[in-house]
This record gives sequence, C-alpha cells and structure tokens, in this order.
Amino acid sequence: MTALDEQPGSPAHVLELVANGSAASRADLVRELGLAASTVSARVQELVEAGLLTESGEGASRGGRRPRLLRVADRGAVALAADLGSHHIRTGAVGLTGGARDTDDQAVDLTAGPEPALDALAERLGALAERQRAAGRTVRGVGVGFPGPVDADGARIIAPSRMPGWHLFPLRDRLADRLGLPVLLDNDANMMALGEHRAAHPTRRHLVVVKAGRGIGSGVISDGRLYRGARGSAGDISHVRVDEAARLPCSCGNIGCLETVASGAALATALRGQGLAVDSATDILRLVENGEPHATTLVRQAGRDIGAVLAVVVNFFNPEAVVLGGALAGAQPLVAAVRGVLYERCLPMATSELTIDAAACGPDAGLLGAGHAVLRRTAGTGATATAAAGRD
Repeated sequence: MTALDEQPGSPAHVLELVANGSAASRADLVRELGLAASTVSARVQELVEAGLLTESGEGASRGGRRPRLLRVADRGAVALAADLGSHHIRTGAVGLTGGARDTDDQAVDLTAGPEPALDALAERLGALAERQRAAGRTVRGVGVGFPGPVDADGARIIAPSRMPGWHLFPLRDRLADRLGLPVLLDNDANMMALGEHRAAHPTRRHLVVVKAGRGIGSGVISDGRLYRGARGSAGDISHVRVDEAARLPCSCGNIGCLETVASGAALATALRGQGLAVDSATDILRLVENGEPHATTLVRQAGRDIGAVLAVVVNFFNPEAVVLGGALAGAQPLVAAVRGVLYERCLPMATSELTIDAAACGPDAGLLGAGHAVLRRTAGTGATATAAAGRD
C-alpha cells in the first residue's frame, strides 16, 4: 500500500460516501459523483460482491421507482491500527462500522532507535491479529501513524526531529514482512485528521486538525480528502517560526520554531525549570486542572502561539473547522487561547462560519484514521482482495 487518497469515483470513494452518510442509494451516488449511472452501478456491484456493501429495502421515491438502500456491511473485516508517539504505542482493531476495539497502550521509547520499536510494534500487532482471527474476524491490513515526516510513497521515515536512527528507515516494508500483511504508513497527524473527519465531521469538506502532544503537527482535509502536498509534508506547522520563540534552538537545526515553546516537550522542560515534577502531557494537564499558575500561564501562551500560526493557515486555506487534538487539547486554557487568537487575527469572512473545537474522538482518532484508510484502500481492489484476505 502507498498513498492514502482514494480517486474520485473509485470503489473506495463510493464506500466512503455511503459510510459517511453522503449517499444512501445508487441515485445519490450518481448525483454526488457526477458519473454515469452504469459506472456507479459497476462500482456498487463490485463492493456488494466484495461483501463491503449491502443493498436492501426501499428509500423515498423522487418521482420514479423507489431506490434500494445501500449500507456498509460489517461482516467481521477489520484493519489493525497503530498510533505511535515518541514514547508510546497505541494499538487497536478498526471495523467498517463502529469505533476502535481491543485497544491497548504500551510504553515504547522511539528515540532509542527503530529496531527495538519495530520489535515491539510487530509483537503487539501480531498478537492483536491473532485475537481478531480467533474471534472470527478477517484482518485486511495494517495502518500506522508515525510522529514524524513520511515520504510521499508512504514507505520511509524522513528526518524526524528528536529521533536518531530513523531517517530513511523503511518501516512500512519491514513491518509488512514481519506480519505478512499489507501496511499503510503516514504521519500521525494525517491519520488523526482522517479519523476525526470520518467519525466526527463527515459532511465537512475542508478541515485543519492539529495534534498537540509531545510535539505539534497538523493534518489537512481539502475537498473531503487528505491533502499531503507534493512530498508529503503538508500540515507541518511545528517548525514555523514564531516571535515568542525568539532564537531558541530547535531539534530540526533551526531556531525559533513553534515546537520550542508550544509543544508538550517544551512545556514540560519549562515547568521542570520551575521546580515542578513533570514528565508528560498528562502531568501538565493535571497541574492545569489543579490551578497551578505557572502551568496555566505556559499552556495559555502555547495556545496563543499555536493560534498565531493557525491564523495564517485559516486566512490562506479558509477551512470550515479547526479541530484541536492530542493530549494538550484536553487543557481548556489552550483551546480558548487558540480560539481567541483566530477570531482576533483572521478575516471575518474566514471566521464567520468557522468552528474551533477540541477533537471528538480522543485518543482513538489516529487509530480510526489509520484503520479506515486501510479498509478504504482494500475496498479498491474489489472481490479479489476479499478472497485473498479470507485466506489469512
């Protein structure tokens, strides 16, 4: 598996339109896609034969014969999903309908290099695959979100900050060899954007989804599809220069990056400098909830800094929604500060209908995005993919 994006009118795109409620019949699909009825019927038939859609019952007539209704068929097919952080791995199984199941978190230090992390990831996913098969489910593939840049082909990691040894590491292929399953790899913020869009904002066409945790990243949904840019780096706001950072050195080798003042890692370092015991974003949230003044002030300023960068993004891209995810999005002072800066600095035309909210899917957003990306991709291979997956 390579790129995440399904082509307009492909079986994967048809499946997505039915899954997100945009279309409930073949006639709806014809109107949504602008394709010939015969082409849409061929796509639907392929998905029905693959066991991914069912067609039954009758909908409301619009002047002709009552249409048969399309529904996503959950026949036990799942994708394994992994959301990687710099110091943890979260795994789960994702079906065509519903949320993530059988989720689990494990402390893994990705900064120690790729080989130990690959061993831990393959072990967790291998055990998860066995549990799904024992429950009678078919495992179609694996989706992985990585906390760093991924090349345009979705095969290798490209120069991730704070992670020596990972540059050019072929994670997708190495993991596929270990598991005997197709693997889809992308940046963790992109996977979160896919998950939030699919589960919480399916009717919105233009979104920016920010992941604010130990690091900072964002994923961009443009015209209903993930936008990755020419080389896969679209949405990387972490290394935009901000005034508050002045000349602070960044792990990327530059100075003054947003990450140096607004990431969870930067906030934890600053709070330890105040004599507070802080190791993770969870510790930061606890301090804010307890009203600790230094933590609250730093988190609020981090929100302003993130908002300053997003203001440029909103004025340029004009999304319908900005969604704030990741561990730090649980801090209301940060969300409120981002919202305040966007309304202050953006054009009224850009914010008149803009929504700015915390993510709805919590820690499972990345899993949902990774899992559904795999299921959509395997939908594009039709009945042949289903037959092959059934032999797992």
